[in-house]
Amino acid sequence: MARQPTIEFWYEFASTYSYLAAMRIEAAAGEAGVAVRWRPFLLGPIFAAQGWTTSPFNMFPAKGRNMWRDLEREAARHGLPPVTRPDPFPQNSLSATRAAILGQGEDWLVPFSQAVYRASFAEGRSIAEPASVIAILDSLGLDGTQLLKAASAEANKTRLRVAGEEARSRGIYGAPSFLTEDGELFWGNDRLEQALAWAAGERPGTLR
Repeated sequence: MARQPTIEFWYEFASTYSYLAAMRIEAAAGEAGVAVRWRPFLLGPIFAAQGWTTSPFNMFPAKGRNMWRDLEREAARHGLPPVTRPDPFPQNSLSATRAAILGQGEDWLVPFSQAVYRASFAEGRSIAEPASVIAILDSLGLDGTQLLKAASAEANKTRLRVAGEEARSRGIYGAPSFLTEDGELFWGNDRLEQALAWAAGERPGTLR
């Protein structure tokens, strides 16, 4: 029996287009016969290395206005609830990302990640405060207080920093990003299908 190919899904909780990808990648990957490895990370340090202090959607207002309208269109197209705009944007995603790093390899990582995105972009809730993250974990039947305590331990903080360093070393500069097993990098929700096709062994034309 052939081994199932795997794709890495690098995502940031403050990222609008990571929201779209997170809500549809499992179904799309299932159809493509590809397994997904969810890789949470913080995009802020990567932006800071480029001299940016905020999202480019804030730095360039016209780009930001178009992004929000595009997000509304895409959410509707994929059958997602109407978009709510976090205030402020981007939200501080540190506590949520620490929890997700702790959850790597656990069966609650995917539902937790999707719940964080729904809270931020579909329910108009804050994800910035530790209490908000605890509430999301609790809603999944988990012990949010204990998990967030473990997520705030130095060992887990180190895992988060290492994840960020790995992202930079592998050429990731934005989210969502998709990495195939042969190192091919695809950036953006609109490249999800192409990334899955590549992971499954499909190559356009003569490109190898």
